[in-house]
Amino acid sequence: MQTDTAKQARDRILGLLDTGELGETGRLPSERALSEQFRIGRRQVRRALAQLETEGLIWRKRGAGTFAGQATDPTAELAARIAGETNAIQMMEARLCIEPELAALCASRIRPEEIAQLRAIAERLMVDLGDADNEIWDSALHRVIAQAARNKPLLVSYTMLDEIRLDADWLTIRARARSSETIDRSRRQHATIIDTISAADPDAARAAMKDHLNSHFTALREAGTAS
Repeated sequence: MQTDTAKQARDRILGLLDTGELGETGRLPSERALSEQFRIGRRQVRRALAQLETEGLIWRKRGAGTFAGQATDPTAELAARIAGETNAIQMMEARLCIEPELAALCASRIRPEEIAQLRAIAERLMVDLGDADNEIWDSALHRVIAQAARNKPLLVSYTMLDEIRLDADWLTIRARARSSETIDRSRRQHATIIDTISAADPDAARAAMKDHLNSHFTALREAGTAS
């Protein structure tokens, strides 16, 4: 269970990530510096950093420090090229091929602490967020599922799709298809996905993820963006 102090440390670090003051490298201050800056114990800062790392919001490199975002992935360059050569229909077709199976595998292999991560992220998504923040947290939830499936080839495929969906142009496309109705529906579907995964029911998890992605597909079509 996260203590109030650890939560405070996490919130303060998230605030630091949102300011854009980390420079081009995105390097965070050291644990000691963060502890002194926030006047929070170093142990709690360390716990907060560990949680943010599992959520994919920061990454660490031994001897170099802690950085905002995710470590450079060889799929990122390929994703950047593909982003301009594909469309929303192809993206959703690819997600429908990959993510339901990731959810099914996840239901068989996920660990208790990862279920807790999914519920924490889903709780974050219950708050009214801006388009960019919504995408970040939605991506984090789907990423935990992909990682918990423990299948490297599928994870690499998912990572490429995730890189494309976080491209600035794609964020604009997805934002046009977002409404209060689609947000509420997505929240309910996320809860169902997590419940089926927690219940270790691969078939139900696969079906729940497929239903979720098909809803996104429909919203994109209705918004006139799936072309």
